[in-house]
Order: sequence, then structure tokens, then C-alpha cells
Amino acid sequence: MKPDKVLGNWCLILAAMVFGMTIGGGHVRTIGAGFAIETWRPVTGFIPPMNAADWSYLFGLFRQTAIYQSHPITLAQYKSLFWPMYFDRNWGRLMGLVFILPFAWFLATGRLHGRAVLWMLAIFALGALQALFGWYMVQQGLQPGVLTPTPIWGGPHFASAMLIFAFLLWIGLTFRTPQPAPVENAARLRPWTTASILLIFATMGFGALVATSNAINVYNSFPTMDGRWLPPAMFTPGPFWVNQATVQFAHRLLATITVLVVLATAIIGLRTTLPPALRDNFLLLAGLVALQYLLGMTTIVLGSSNLGYVHELNAVLLFATAIFARHKLRGAQGVHL
Repeated sequence: MKPDKVLGNWCLILAAMVFGMTIGGGHVRTIGAGFAIETWRPVTGFIPPMNAADWSYLFGLFRQTAIYQSHPITLAQYKSLFWPMYFDRNWGRLMGLVFILPFAWFLATGRLHGRAVLWMLAIFALGALQALFGWYMVQQGLQPGVLTPTPIWGGPHFASAMLIFAFLLWIGLTFRTPQPAPVENAARLRPWTTASILLIFATMGFGALVATSNAINVYNSFPTMDGRWLPPAMFTPGPFWVNQATVQFAHRLLATITVLVVLATAIIGLRTTLPPALRDNFLLLAGLVALQYLLGMTTIVLGSSNLGYVHELNAVLLFATAIFARHKLRGAQGVHL
């Protein structure tokens, strides 16, 4: 396989667009706009409301949601919720075009072939399922008593987006450099970096459950949870993903394990003789994971959803940095005696 920067850049642009989707989706969740658009028009939905009748129809659907019935708002206030959701959905549509049009061209010209075609089709299928999953999550707004997307939908929705993000990064980097460059005396870093990626992903998954279950509003102390290491509410019967005590405890525990493992990985990397770019990668990894833990502690103590949003975005950057490091270590070799 020869290096192909065009294919690589295409995948990396799509990965950047997934990050953009995370920015938009996180903003929608933070301002409580998740149920602002209760229509599903995959093709014509890019057309905004054009007149008073269009606004009346959309606002009428929103007025049927539990969140409106618990806290009525005016049409002007509704519009401030509508537009972020509208742009988030259209960003998804744009992503679809950025995928489909180049894919068709690369396939027709033979530039994309073999297993790479199957990988890209799998990513497209995941993206389509992600969109469908998002719509079913939004539809919950019309169910009685549902004020926000539930964790059983919101958590996997974010986690699946991160899987797509990781696949696009890895495949894009591989298109650009299919043959790994040898990195001497660095083989021991591969399992550490792989463990870092898996732990970051798991911690982000529970972070999504914290956000969607509003667990940020309870146990606003650190390191204990209202003076206890194991809050009694953890043992309340019921699904763990809706138990605020359980998801916050699991997220705290995973975050602590993750920061220790990632910092250890970064230290090992910095103590190893590495190419300058890879060494800088591990230095950035250390800085981002330290910042991430600090953001997490501050978010919990302040109970701030806005700071939690920043915490979420930094997690994606940390995840990407770990993936970049692991990809550069594909050619890592053992110690030469």
C-alpha cells in the first residue's frame, strides 16, 4: 500500500467534523435544546422555517414535550433553542456529503480499493446508525415526564461517535503513512498507550452517563462524595445508568485510574529516546490528562454544566492525542542489546 495523503486528509477532515459535531451536540445538551426539533426530515430538513406558519408548527410540536409543559417558554425563547439544534443537524448532513461525494469519486477512479472500501463502508454504516439513534433519542421528548434525553440513549450516542472518531483518525493516519517507521527501544510503550486509549474511552463513556443523568448536580465535593467514599445511594435497586451515585462514582474511579495510567505512559515515553515529534506527543498527552483531571474535579465541586462541556471537549482532544501516539508506535522495536 502506497502513501496517499489525499485519502488520509479526507478521513482526518471527517474526524475533525466529528469533533465539530461533539462541539455542537454538547452545546445543544448544555442549553437544554435536545428536544427543540421534533420532526425527522433527513433530506429536506436543511430548509429552515420560512414563515410564521412554519414556526407555529414547530413550536406546536415543542409545546407537546414534557420540558415545555414543566417550564413554558415564548416563541422567541424557543427560537434560541431551535437554531443550535438546527445547525447541529445540518452539520451532520454536511458530514454525510463530505463522506459520500469523495467516496464515490475515489471508488470510481480506483483510488479506494480492497479492504479500505469495506472499512469506509463500515464507518458510513456506523454514521447512519448514529443519526438514526439520535432521532430516536430526540423522539423521547414527546413521552410523558421525559425532560432530557435519557442516559441509556445519550451515553451510547456519544460513545458510538467516539468510535467513529477513533476509526477515522486511525485509518486517515494509515492512509498517510501505511508503512510504520521503526522506533527503537519503544516496544514497551505500545501496551501502555493501548491501555491509555481504552481507559480514556471507558471514562468518557461514564462521563456521558454523568452528563445525561444530571449526576453533576449531586455529590459536589472531592475526593469524597458528601463525606463518604461509597455513598449509600449506590446500592439503590434499579439500572445503574440512571443511578446518579453509581455513574458519578464509576466516572471518578475510572478517571483516577486513567490519569495514573496515562501519566505513567507519558513519563515512560519522555524517559525513552524517541523522535522529537513523538516525544512532543507524549508531553502533550501528559498536559492534557492533567488538565482533564483538574477540569473534572472543578466541574464536580462547582456543579457547573458549562465547565462540564469544556471537560467533555478536552476529553476528545486527549483521546485523539493518545491515538496519534499509538499510531506512531506501530513500528516500535524492542531493546537492542
